[in-house]
Amino acid sequence: MVEKMKMVHIVTSASAKDEMLKGLRDIGVMHLAEKQSADREINDRFQTLSKTEMALKDYAEPKQKPSEEILTDDEFNKMYDGVLEALDRKSSLGQEISAANTEIDRIAAWGDFSPEDLKAVKEEGFDFHFYRMGAKEFQALQAEEDVRYIRLAPVDKQEAVAVLGTLPASVQASEFIPGENSVSELKQKIEDARQGIEECDGTLKAASVYDASFKDQLLKMQNEVNYSSASETAQGDSDFVWVSGYVPEVELDKVKAMAAEKCCAWAAEDVAEDDDQIPTKLRYNKVSKLIEPVFDILGVLPGYREQDVSLWFFLFFTLFFAMIIGDGGYGVLILLGTIALRVKQKEGSTVTFLLFVLSIATIIWGAVTGTWFGMESAMKVPFLQRLVIPSLATYPEYFGVTSTVTQNAIMKFSFSIGAIQMVLGSILAIKDKIPKKDLSWVANLGWAIAVVAMYLLALNLVIHENINLVPVFGLIGVAFVLVLLFGGMSPDLSFAQGLKAGLANAFTDFLDTISCFGNVMSYIRLFAVGMAGVAISQSFNGIAAGMHGPLIILGVLVVLIGHALNIIMCFLSVVVHGVRLNVLEFSGQVGLEWTGLPYEPFKELNK
Repeated sequence: MVEKMKMVHIVTSASAKDEMLKGLRDIGVMHLAEKQSADREINDRFQTLSKTEMALKDYAEPKQKPSEEILTDDEFNKMYDGVLEALDRKSSLGQEISAANTEIDRIAAWGDFSPEDLKAVKEEGFDFHFYRMGAKEFQALQAEEDVRYIRLAPVDKQEAVAVLGTLPASVQASEFIPGENSVSELKQKIEDARQGIEECDGTLKAASVYDASFKDQLLKMQNEVNYSSASETAQGDSDFVWVSGYVPEVELDKVKAMAAEKCCAWAAEDVAEDDDQIPTKLRYNKVSKLIEPVFDILGVLPGYREQDVSLWFFLFFTLFFAMIIGDGGYGVLILLGTIALRVKQKEGSTVTFLLFVLSIATIIWGAVTGTWFGMESAMKVPFLQRLVIPSLATYPEYFGVTSTVTQNAIMKFSFSIGAIQMVLGSILAIKDKIPKKDLSWVANLGWAIAVVAMYLLALNLVIHENINLVPVFGLIGVAFVLVLLFGGMSPDLSFAQGLKAGLANAFTDFLDTISCFGNVMSYIRLFAVGMAGVAISQSFNGIAAGMHGPLIILGVLVVLIGHALNIIMCFLSVVVHGVRLNVLEFSGQVGLEWTGLPYEPFKELNK
């Protein structure tokens, strides 16, 4: 369920600001309202520290074991300053190498001359300028009697000259400006810079083993950032300081105890009806908590005023996962991997428990359909054969039924699951609206009727079941009228105003009623994706089966790589299809938009 929130205000004297903030941080239950950014200097240090930690990962030796030692603050700061200096120096040396190479490319064609000699000549009164030009321009230069020049070796297949003074405007040429260094000097600079970079790399490689120390410092800095942000958020004047935030109602006793200890005044009130910044905190039970990792990965959360469907989401997601993966053998592999992960962990996690449930569900689905790594030979094992439900069998010939019968049965099962889930969504919406005296619940009843009618229509059109369509279209008509008349109702509108709002959406409701059929039909993806996975498994097995003799090793590789790719594609399909059915089709029926803001209380982080 979604935890009920209270808006809490805490006031203290200006001199006790830090005591109040530390007290709030210790209890860790207040989600600050209108949270401000942390002090820029602290924030910049955190960002720099984070980027440096990421940069050092590139210097870690693959076989080098990271140090588990946590450096003291003084030891870390000394090492960290050296890392920053090495990174800055390496960047600077890299720029020097780039600039030197560019300069070499510019002057190399003119030879390895000494700029110092040119300066000495200029100091003697000979102001030479260097040019390159085409053959025609050189002929024009020869015609200039007042110009004194020395013809040089060609540069880039053009004539090159050293002119005492400057060329007259009548002669077109490109002037060459000598640099500060010769080619040999620039090459030496590059070599020196490369040696400097090697020294920097040595410093960075030595520091890369202190990953644990960097994480420790990042945690400290993150807590400093959070504290600074809370400090900036607090408002006040010369006498008092106050801060406001959202606190779960069940946690108010902690705020009361903290306020008494720190000598603060506090007040709590219900959140405003028009407040759209209220964070969502879900209270899971032992079963629904298993879906929390999926919510975290997807970044979805119901809004504060929306329903918590985590339990239903988990149950249907488990079924969808099993049907899309579709292979008991894959389920066994996932189970073995989960067991290995659990053994490696010091204590169990929600993720491992979720994987246990998903893998077992996949094994059960694979058992009832008789799918084990896509091998037909698995049905020759009596024990595995007895586990199969004939009407769902992947290999129906072993059970005296046709493939058409089994395919229709699985499609009907998929449509049935879809209809059940969508009707359940409508029921949940009705349950939520009736206590609020929101008459739009009648429109949700209409949608439930529409789903049932579209389900029957799908069975008739896709599976060709003998269903009388006259009452089906009658149900669709009734559903449309209910949605049209009551879809605009709201507790803050009169019946006439709600009726007017509903009629204004007549065309939209008509299109939504038609799209309801598409929503029911979309559940056929459970059948289609599952069958596609089986077909891919069978294809790789068939390719490998045709390899004999020395090619059997290649056949084994084909099977291993093929099934590995298939498992990856199945997992992607779960994300694309299994999650979609919950987040879109089901949530649409519930009226859930996943607009929740995560509940992030001000507290001291420990990881």
